[in-house]
Amino acid sequence: MKKQSVQEDNVNTNREEEAKLNDNVDQDQCQEEASAEQTEQVQEDAVPEEASLEIQKLLAEVEEHKQRLLRTQADYDNFRRRTQKEKEELGKYASAKLITELLPVVDNFERALNTTSDNAEVASYAKGVEMILRQFEGVLQAEGLTAMETVGQPFNPEYHQAIMQVESEDHEEGIVVEELQKGYLLKDKVLRPAMVKVSG
Repeated sequence: MKKQSVQEDNVNTNREEEAKLNDNVDQDQCQEEASAEQTEQVQEDAVPEEASLEIQKLLAEVEEHKQRLLRTQADYDNFRRRTQKEKEELGKYASAKLITELLPVVDNFERALNTTSDNAEVASYAKGVEMILRQFEGVLQAEGLTAMETVGQPFNPEYHQAIMQVESEDHEEGIVVEELQKGYLLKDKVLRPAMVKVSG
C-alpha cells in the first residue's frame, strides 16, 4: 500500500511539474506573440508617418511647380501682349521718321509763299508752288499728319515749346499769342511741338 501511495505521489508530482512547465511554455509563447504584435504595430505606425511626410513633400513640390507654371504663363502672356502692342505702334508710326525729315521742306515751302511781290510772273509762280505744297500736305495728311492750332490756346508744355514770354493786353497770362514754327501731330502723338510766344 505504501509503495503504491509513493508511486501515486510521484506521478502527481510529475504531473504538477509538467503542468507548470506547460504553463511556463504557454506564458513564454504569449509573451513572444505579444512582443511580435507590438513590433508589428510599431512598424505599421512608423511606415504611415514616413509615407505621410513623403506625400506632403511631393505635394509641396507639385504646388511649387504649379506656381512656377502659372508665373511663366503670365510672363509669356505679358510678353505676347507687349510685343503685339509694339508691333501695332510700329505699323502706326512707321512713317514718323520720314515725315519728321520732310517737315523742314514744308516749312520752306510756306516761307517761300509768304514772300510777296507785285510782279505778275512771281505771283503765277507762287500760285504753282502753293498748289505743289497743298498736294504735298494732302499726302502727309493721308498718313495722319495734322497741324496744331496754337494761337489763342492756353500754353501746354506737351504740345508747345515756349521760346519767349511777352506782355499782352489782349490775352491773359499763359496764352499762346504767336506761333513761330508750326507744331504737328502724327495721329495721336506729338511729332513736333510748336514754337510759340506766350503772354506773361
